[in-house]
This record gives sequence, C-alpha cells and structure tokens, in this order.
Amino acid sequence: MENLLKSFASWLSDEGKSENTIKTYDGSLRQFFEWILKNERSIHHLTREDVQDYMFHLENLNRSAATIEKAFSAISVFARFQNIQEVMSNISRLEKEKNHESPDALDKVERTALLQEVEKDGDLRNIVIVYTLLHTGIRISELCALNVVDVHLNSGNGEVFIRNDNGTTKRTIPLSKDLMLYLGRYIETLKDNQEALFISSVGKRISTRGVQYMLKKYNVNPHKLRHTFCTELVQNGIDISTVAELAGHSDVNVTKRYMPKDNPSRIEEAIKRTFA
Repeated sequence: MENLLKSFASWLSDEGKSENTIKTYDGSLRQFFEWILKNERSIHHLTREDVQDYMFHLENLNRSAATIEKAFSAISVFARFQNIQEVMSNISRLEKEKNHESPDALDKVERTALLQEVEKDGDLRNIVIVYTLLHTGIRISELCALNVVDVHLNSGNGEVFIRNDNGTTKRTIPLSKDLMLYLGRYIETLKDNQEALFISSVGKRISTRGVQYMLKKYNVNPHKLRHTFCTELVQNGIDISTVAELAGHSDVNVTKRYMPKDNPSRIEEAIKRTFA
C-alpha cells in the first residue's frame, strides 16, 4: 500500500498539485484502502463495486455529503492515475448541498483579452498552448503528454488524440479553425525527429510546472481555461453527455456543474416541446 501511495503522490506532484492537496488525497485513500483490505478485497484490482460499496459504507457511518464527496474525488483522481476510470462510472452517492456556484471561468471579454495578449507577445509555442487549453479543454497533464503524431490536420478539419499511458486513444477532440491555423504554423517550425509536441527552452518535453509558470504571467491557470471550454460548450447548447465526453469526465455529475443554475425553464420547455 505504501509504495502505491508514494507513486500516486509523485504523480500528483508531476501534475502540479499542491502539498496540501496531495496530503488530502493521501488521507482519503488510506481510509479507502484500509476498508478495502479489511473486507478482503484488492487495492491492486479495484472494481466499480468496490467504489460503490465504499460510498454506501460512508453513508451508513452518517458521514456528511461533503466528506463523501471528498473521498469520491480522491478515488476518482487515483482511478485516473491507474487508468481505470471505468470504476468511477455512475457511482451513486449522497449529494452535497449545492452552493449554486459554477466553476470559475473566463467570460467572453476576458477570453478575448487573454488571446490578444498572448498573440501580442508573439511566442508561437505559448499561443498554441493557450489556444489548445481553451479550445479543447484538455488537462494540463494531457497537454504535456501530447506528441506531434497526436495532431491530425486535414484540409478543412482536424483533431487531436488524447491517449492513455499505454498509448491507446482515450478520446478524440475536433479542432477549431483558429487552433488548426496556429498548430499548422507551429508544427512547421519543429524538427523532423521531434516527438513531444511542446518542449521547454532546454529542449525537453514541457512540464506541468512549466506551463503553469507561463500562464501565471497572464493571470490564468490551466483549470480556469478548462472550465472556460466546458462552460462555453454548455452555454452554446451542447448536451451534457457530449461535453462530458469531450472533457474526459467519467462522471457526468461533474459536468453538470457547468449547467446554468437559474434556468429550470429549459427542462420545462423540453417537456412542452416533446409532448405538445
């Protein structure tokens, strides 16, 4: 168990997580693993049933919805680390009282100002990084893991392949025209034998910390750009299941955070339109 937790903590650090976040995840996972072992199950072969039963166990202990959600979040991130996101699919759990606050995202004016500022600075790599995060919503770790071969640019359309650690395709995201334009220009500047799509100033694959440092001078972070991507899709009428698929959310409830909280009439309108 200790070796597994150490590997997870190291991965979290590479993902740019703070020490406090890593400590919180470690505590939640230790409790989960202890429960797994006590019930003669395997921490190395987790199943959806294990996760669901643990959620029920916490409810039976009268744990608060916030505590259960914290445990769920920790296990969800661990599942991503282990590349077993399917074990988190459709897990039922006690719902936390909503504070009706949507994830922090850029509005259209802020988004336009950001793009203008980074374009003005003229660093083509940084321009492509910002456009990629804004127009695909990928995680910072997924951005850093991209290889040149993961980008397919054809006449009129393009796509980027997000892969699992074993190289299999996790999901495919269509590219916007602006992103295709900048990606095409950027890739033309790369060496023929370059594997990583984005490299640092010292010629190595760019790190999550390197991306965070670059974005800091524009007063944004990768999470905010990802939230902006999801928020704008929802605001433009894209259904939640599609947004979840594009964002790589294993639990559609995570995606529902981006739905407008003051628009219950949308559901009423759908019923009236369907059964009129």
